[in-house]
Amino acid sequence: MAGNAVYVNFSDGVKRVMNNAKLYIKLLGKFIADTNLTDLESAITDGDMEKAKGAAHTIKGLAANLSLTELFNQSLELENQIKEGSPKPEQMETVKGVFAATVKEIEKVIAENG
Repeated sequence: MAGNAVYVNFSDGVKRVMNNAKLYIKLLGKFIADTNLTDLESAITDGDMEKAKGAAHTIKGLAANLSLTELFNQSLELENQIKEGSPKPEQMETVKGVFAATVKEIEKVIAENG
């Protein structure tokens, strides 16, 4: 995790929802409750690469749609590793760390704009 990582690109995210900041904040709030990270970790632990691929793809898509830049980048890398059949444990840890940092940043954004 780079110190200059962009976790929430607020201006880009608001643009993606036709400049409706209220809607963007609502979508960020829903993202915090998303369970795909837990599903992803369980699937990798269980060796279910099909389920893991689906969960990683969903996280990547949500991150892209909400302009969660670093989470998108790291989940894309993990999804590619899963597709190759060999997800690296350290990449899963990176995704978990970035996810947690993203949630913290989302909470700040919601507090400032909600």
